[in-house]
Amino acid sequence: MTDGRLSGLRIGIVGAGNMGTTILEGLLDAAAASPSQLMASDPRASRRDELASRGIGVSASNLEVARFAELLVLATKPQVMDRVLKEIAPATGPGTLVVSIAAGVSIAAIESMLLEGTRVVRTMPNTPALVGAGATAIAPGTHVSESDLGLVEALFSAVGITEILEEGLLDAVTGLSGSGPAFIFVIIDALADGGVKVGLHRATAQRLAAQTVLGAAKMLIETGEHPGQLKDMVASPGGTTIAGLHTLESGGLRKTLMDAVENAALRSRALGEELAKKKE
Repeated sequence: MTDGRLSGLRIGIVGAGNMGTTILEGLLDAAAASPSQLMASDPRASRRDELASRGIGVSASNLEVARFAELLVLATKPQVMDRVLKEIAPATGPGTLVVSIAAGVSIAAIESMLLEGTRVVRTMPNTPALVGAGATAIAPGTHVSESDLGLVEALFSAVGITEILEEGLLDAVTGLSGSGPAFIFVIIDALADGGVKVGLHRATAQRLAAQTVLGAAKMLIETGEHPGQLKDMVASPGGTTIAGLHTLESGGLRKTLMDAVENAALRSRALGEELAKKKE
């Protein structure tokens, strides 16, 4: 569905890696932006050629993309963010909306390196955006308006769902939806292993396991029911499912997953603190 909020807006992507390219392709596939509205930078000529073949403007210069853009997405690794911010700073100011996807790099740190009045939004997307099923948390900076937030929502809605949160909650988001896909991949792999153990071929077991997780998630989202209620619908008295659930409870599955989210969130916070110390 076309989202008119981005109509005519010049959108730049600094860093056309997996996530940067995903955003570009999501915008085009959703007809939320036209190729002429888009420009991306990347050091790899092969990636620039690939994007140019779709009509997207390309450059090896981050500054050139920043000068082009009204909405500028920094799709770079946290480790190179300082260098990128120094490069693009001359092209920023009140007329530029800067959106960062770098984990652990605070809004204050970004604002401090750009020209006064630059509107900064920090986000935390996740890898399922690669297949249009992402979950992105959005946190506004000092100079950001409701209209700006609407533009960022429209941008990431092209590759999934969005949630507007306070910046202080982004570490929690990183632990849950940022790291969560890896946890689910482990669960799918384990379910498939279980299928193989009881006689299924590997490919069949993996396909059934993946579809089961997809179907369960879709059912939860579309019904709006509590997951416990949906679980009870499957578990009949004295049946197979309740026997399996007993095994999960005995193995501490709930506690393990809760601990995984918590530890990932704590690590995200620690990484942010480490980056802040390097700036001192």
